[in-house]
Formats: sequence, structure tokens, C-alpha cells
Amino acid sequence: MLDIKFIRQNPDKVKEGIAKKQAKVDIDRLLELDAKKKALTKKIEDLKSEQNKISKGVKEAPTKTEAIAKDVDSQMYYETITSARNLKNEIKGLEPELERIAKELEELMRRIPNLPLEEVPDGKDDTQNVVLREEGKKPEFDFKPRDHMEIAEALDLIDTKRAAKVAGTRFGYIKGKAALLQFALINLAFELLMKEKFTPVVPPVMLKPEMMEAMGYTERGGEEIYFLEKDNLYLIGTSEQSIGAMHQGEIFEESEFPKRYAGFSTCFRREAGAYGKDTRGILRVHQFDKVEMFSFCHPDKSREEHKFLLAMEEKLMQALKIPYRVLNICAGDLGDPAAAKYDIEAWMPGQGEYRETHSTSNTTDYQMRRLNIKYRDTKTKKLEFVHALNGTAFAIGRMLIAIIENYQQENGSVEVPKVLQKYTGFKKIG
Repeated sequence: MLDIKFIRQNPDKVKEGIAKKQAKVDIDRLLELDAKKKALTKKIEDLKSEQNKISKGVKEAPTKTEAIAKDVDSQMYYETITSARNLKNEIKGLEPELERIAKELEELMRRIPNLPLEEVPDGKDDTQNVVLREEGKKPEFDFKPRDHMEIAEALDLIDTKRAAKVAGTRFGYIKGKAALLQFALINLAFELLMKEKFTPVVPPVMLKPEMMEAMGYTERGGEEIYFLEKDNLYLIGTSEQSIGAMHQGEIFEESEFPKRYAGFSTCFRREAGAYGKDTRGILRVHQFDKVEMFSFCHPDKSREEHKFLLAMEEKLMQALKIPYRVLNICAGDLGDPAAAKYDIEAWMPGQGEYRETHSTSNTTDYQMRRLNIKYRDTKTKKLEFVHALNGTAFAIGRMLIAIIENYQQENGSVEVPKVLQKYTGFKKIG
């Protein structure tokens, strides 16, 4: 959520930012409602102030009985009571209108996406994302490289057919040495991240509606989220959603920054917008495991922290020796919470193209305002909103694909990246 003061002072900048993100919010209507809310709130406050004065007068005025006993005109008593009753009715008549205006204003405020930072390139969709660099040497084969499922099915590593039988499409059983490879990836991620003072956490995979809404994923993109109506709970699509909400309503001290978490969780996504896409294998599934980085930091440090998270992602990819490229995501391809985002795409030789395996986003104070997470400024002692960032360490399924395709051998076996061998206890699969 944006600061209403910022919107009042920079309406054109807000309009420009949401247009770049291809969102539709009537900012003029929002400002009109904001002005009405302020005027109506002041009117009600003035009436309540007058009501308090009259209430004091009612207490001091003689009652009808007292007026008769003292032979005093009781007209003042009746006028005071009538004025108090009229004010009460007027306030009662205005409050529903204020409530209606406030509700509409709140709905419009929540529909405004985070504004893209200056360094974000313009563009409408993923075709206009900017490739910053390519890293690593693509493997050269003396044979036609196979895709991950051709290899995995032959080695009995991934079974999507039986998964479809028991759960439907876009599910898979990860089996045998592929399962052990998954745990090796998790161990590698946590070993590296803990050296950088990330706190390991296994978060809840279900969220209350108000927490999911506060993280900014329900206004646009809500069709991707699984909702358990009977339990009134959402299933998380990334542990970012659960970790970000963990400190709701809390106040950090500056000395705690950056406060970094490394979360492991199973994640759930409908893939509603991916009908017919990537139906083969485990690239785009409804359920997957992921190690996610999350950082709460000082607003002045969020750009620096964003580059740090990207560097951690690249360090992990380089440790696996998987070729990749880094993209600066254009404004039109950013989700609502993100002010800036980098993606990493791994080279998939079996598919002959780069595919996304990592992303890292700077969400600035957008989610923190909704969650009311602040810090105490050391110098001014004032409370300010924290900045938050997230980034993928490993999306396990996609990393298994990248390893299988890049480390495949002509005889159908798969070599295990050297950095993972100490966790797996084996050097080759097949």
C-alpha cells in the first residue's frame, strides 16, 4: 500500500507508475474520496465537540422538577435536550456515509500496485525484460541432449503418470536418488545462507486471509492462490508470504537490520494462467518445494540488499556450475508488491532455451505498511516503515531439471554436481 500523503502530493507520478504496471486505478476518484473523507471526518469531529459542550450544559441545566420547584423557566432545559438530540441524530446520519466513503477509498488504495523504481526498464510484458548478462559455459554434447523427463523416466527419478493418477495433472513423484538430490540442494542452500546470518525457518504453509491480503497477492493474481473455504485459510505460493507476515504489528530496532530469514516450505499454485503450457515434466506444477530468502531492512539499504540477494542467487548457481543469465524485469511484468525485480534463468540444453529458476524482488515498504511493521529511527526516535525483500535460493523442482539436463551423459546417466556430492554420497545417477 502506498502512503496517502505521497499520493496527494504526487498524483501524476502515481498515475504514471501504475500505468507502467498496466494496472487500472482511478486516482482522481481516490483523491476525491480522500477529500470527502477528510471533510466529513472534520464535520463529525466538530459536531461531537459541540455535543460534548451541550452534554456538559445538560448536566448543569435544571431538570423540569427543579425548575418548577425554584420557579425557574424550564425552557433552557428543553432547548438543551433538543439540541443534544438533534446533534446525536445528525452524527448518526453522517457516520454511514463516512463508512461508505472510507470503504471505497480503502478498496482503491489496496488496488494500487507498488510503483516501479527509476532503474526498472519500461515494457509491457516479459518479451521486454532486459538481459543484463550471461554467466557460465553452456555444456557441449556429442549427442542430441534429451529433456529432463526423457532422462528421469528412464532412470525412474520422476513419475508424473502415477502422480496424475492419484492427484491429477501438474504433480509428480520425486523418487530415489532425485529425492536425495533434493535434500542435497536444501543442505547446500542452508549451509551457504547461514554464513550470511540468515536464520533458518520452516513457516506455516497456511495463512489467514488478512495476512495474504496484506502481502499484496489477492488484488491481482488471486486466481493463482489455493483457498480452503471451509477453514478460511490460504495455501502459500511461496514462504515469502508467511515469513513477511511473521512480524505483523511489531517494531524493530535499527540495530537488528538486516534481519534475514531462509525459509523452507512446500508451495502451492494453481497455475491458472498456464493452461496448456509446460504440461510435460515438473517445470510448472501445482506443488513444489523451495528455499526462499527474506530480508527486513532499513529503507536506505534496500537497493543494496536487493543486489546482495541477487549475488546470493548467483553464488548458488555458480556453485552448481549451471550456466544462466540475469534479467532486469520490466515494469509491465512486475507483480503488485514489487518495485524492482531481477530474474535468473538457467540454461536448459534439453529444451534449447533459458528458463526461469530464481527471482528476487524489492517490495520497499508496500507490504510493511499493510502489515504495520516499523522500526525506531536511532536519531529521531520516530517510527518509520521497514523495507522488505525476497529472493529464491532454490526452487527445487526447477533446479532438478537444470541439473539433469546440464549434467546428462550420452549413456543416459546423470553426473552429480561436485558441490552436492558430499551431501548425496554418490557422484552419478544411473
